[in-house]
Amino acid sequence: MTAATGFVLYLVLTLVLLGAVVVTGKKSLRRKHLTFVVLAYVGLGLAIYYAELLGREYDLDSAGRIYPVHLVFAKTTVYAYLLPIITGILTIKAKCKRATHGRVAVAVILLTVVTAVTGLWMILAATPL
Repeated sequence: MTAATGFVLYLVLTLVLLGAVVVTGKKSLRRKHLTFVVLAYVGLGLAIYYAELLGREYDLDSAGRIYPVHLVFAKTTVYAYLLPIITGILTIKAKCKRATHGRVAVAVILLTVVTAVTGLWMILAATPL
């Protein structure tokens, strides 16, 4: 599988799984929700792996200012994925409201979309090696 194919495949799969996470969370289907959370994290990890491989095929410095901007979003997003885990655990222990957990999760999903958009912009602006 090429880096580009792997990245697109796992990015789309991750977004679909995140959709399933949202639906099962809203319906309070805890076991399914947690299963989809784990699968989404695996998909995200594979998408990041293939994104790294894809990045090796481009002169990313040639993309200009979007390259460091994308890196900030990418690193922030990876760390931000800890927040829904924390609020999810607190929700299960009844120390956090479901609505708070939901808002945090949606914010992280939106951050994921911004990261994907800046990454696409970066690749389109970069010179292939």
